[in-house]
Amino acid sequence: MAPLIGRRLRKGAATTAVAAAAMAALTASQAPGFADSDQGDRHREQRAGEAPAPDDTPIDGGSSYHTDLPPLVTPDKPGSSIDLPGLPGSGNTKPEAGIPASVLDAYKKAEAALRESNPGCNLPWQLLAAIGKVESGQARGGNVKADGTTVSPILGPVLNGDGFALIKDTDGGAYDGDSTHDRAVGPMQFIPSTWANWGRDGNGDGERDPNNIYDAALAAGNYLCADGRDLSVKADLDRAILGYNHSQEYLNTVLSWFEYYKRGTHEVPDGTGVLPSGDGSGGSGDKGKDSGKDSGNGGGNGKDTGKDPEHPRTLPKPEDKPDTSTPTPPAGENGGTPGTPGTGTPTPKPPTTPPSTPSGTSKLTTVGAKELSAVAGTDFAQSPRVKAVDAVGKPVAGARVRYEILGETDTRFLGLVKSATMLTGTDGTATAPKLLAGEKAGTFTVRATAVGREAAPVEFAATVKARPVPQADALARSGDKELTARTGASFADALTVTATSKGKATADVPVTATMITSAKDPDLNDKGPYFLDDKGKPVRTLTALKTDALGQLTLPKILTDDHAGTFLLRLTAKGGAVLDIELTVTQAQTQAPASPAS
Repeated sequence: MAPLIGRRLRKGAATTAVAAAAMAALTASQAPGFADSDQGDRHREQRAGEAPAPDDTPIDGGSSYHTDLPPLVTPDKPGSSIDLPGLPGSGNTKPEAGIPASVLDAYKKAEAALRESNPGCNLPWQLLAAIGKVESGQARGGNVKADGTTVSPILGPVLNGDGFALIKDTDGGAYDGDSTHDRAVGPMQFIPSTWANWGRDGNGDGERDPNNIYDAALAAGNYLCADGRDLSVKADLDRAILGYNHSQEYLNTVLSWFEYYKRGTHEVPDGTGVLPSGDGSGGSGDKGKDSGKDSGNGGGNGKDTGKDPEHPRTLPKPEDKPDTSTPTPPAGENGGTPGTPGTGTPTPKPPTTPPSTPSGTSKLTTVGAKELSAVAGTDFAQSPRVKAVDAVGKPVAGARVRYEILGETDTRFLGLVKSATMLTGTDGTATAPKLLAGEKAGTFTVRATAVGREAAPVEFAATVKARPVPQADALARSGDKELTARTGASFADALTVTATSKGKATADVPVTATMITSAKDPDLNDKGPYFLDDKGKPVRTLTALKTDALGQLTLPKILTDDHAGTFLLRLTAKGGAVLDIELTVTQAQTQAPASPAS
């Protein structure tokens, strides 16, 4: 049996206090413009511990997970701390900030894929890294092959109801080797039943393998973005994480790593990532290395273990930069004299200027076209775009801009949603997801609003033009077999024609079929062959006909009455193409009466 992926988190006062203290500091250290940008969505927030249980089974089935928390001193801006993540060999590398190369690449590729397929989700790769850290220790320190598949399976505990959920086998043991109960599988710890719904091919090999970090990361990203979630909204972020494992302690642990990775990471070779404390499951790199310094439930700097209730574990806010100046001994130490330079008197520090915090969004301005148009059933060539600026006209980065489609229209944003929230970039601009025009022609409005700010909204006028009706300049019958039938019967052979425009088969061309008296006198014929309408009544004209994707049209069955002779069917296509087809009806033979017996 494969070893468990980590220690089962027990609900206890000490663990909860450590997690709560860490989260309090981490929340306060969010980047300017992000934390306060949620003010407009406060009604969506839920208090910690009150999030509703997900409707479906958690992705990892409620399995065990690694409970290590990030180091006490998080990575900071370059040059400001000796605890920077740095680069391998630089002397200031923070091992816990290192993510194995293939694992990091998988997270970033998943983020890029979701940015294209579901841009309103705002999935950050650091969230995948946080979940990957907690679920499998970054695939056991990056112990993966060249294609991203783990060298050996990563299996969670047997979900047999003994300390964990009871989940009977759903995959015949195909993924977890257990045909009695399910187990969480792979670096992102999917149980087989959830993998069946969420599995994705992230490395393009045509397979969906939960043991492959590229496949698993993309699948996890799709799940986190499901149900229209916007992960830049705290309530949606919490809800997505709780869907992985519905536990407040799990949520706190993932969020702590999420904030840690957002403040800086670096790439390390596959197989050399730091394993969570207590994980003896493998990995070819720093197994147990620096575990007393950079991992463990209370570890972080080797000194503050988080076990002293009078000295709770805290993390610095962005403005609380660690002091990198060289300390000098107190006065009188080493024979020094107070006030004498170089003899132990502390050197006064130069006054520090608190870092400036960008002011909030005070105005949204339109960037590019304010009037947009597209033909029904196509994509809009341009997407709405705005710029957020502060009171002095400087761009505001990290501001949340909500785009909404207003009016009677079936047009939708990419992802088939009517609203999406985007974050502004460093230049202050935010672009709405691609607009997909529906089939309904008309005008509507796209409104951009600065979330949580009093800035006036910006509106874009959008128009969907009716799709041009396809036309044909020629109609041709498929085959040349004579069409014959007896009276009171039907034509056995189907009649198929092709519509072309400038020699190319044309789809969706409207065609009218009419039984006429003659080519020279094309009046509606009231006898001879006929069709049946949708109510089963005889008709000799059909108008709701249209060529298929290949430009072809097969007419409904043609029936005959009791009139024999040669009749004419005229087909007329939009664009002027006309085709006349002869229909021959012969008299049905009447059986001669039997002669009387002699």
